[in-house]
Amino acid sequence: MKASQADGWQPALAPVIVRRHDRARETDLLVLPERVVVLTGRAAVVVELCDGTRTVRAIVDELAGRFPGAPVATDVPPFLDRLRQEGWLQ
Repeated sequence: MKASQADGWQPALAPVIVRRHDRARETDLLVLPERVVVLTGRAAVVVELCDGTRTVRAIVDELAGRFPGAPVATDVPPFLDRLRQEGWLQ
C-alpha cells in the first residue's frame, strides 16, 4: 500500500496552483508560478477530486464508479504521489 493510501492523506492543490479550463484549446491546465501544465486524458478528472475533503481511497472509489473496469486502484495513487512529489498537491 502506498503512503498516500495509508496515511489518510486528503490531497488538495498547493495554494500557489490554479486549475483552469482553456476554452480556446478545450483543455484543462494547472497554472503554476512561471509554468503551465496541460492535463491530458483523465488527469483533469482526478485533479478535480483533489479538493482536500476526500482521501485517496475516496477518490479511487469515486473514479471506479465513474469508469468501471478502468485500473484506477493501481494508476491513481501513484499519479497522486507523483503530483505530491512535484509539490503540486499538499
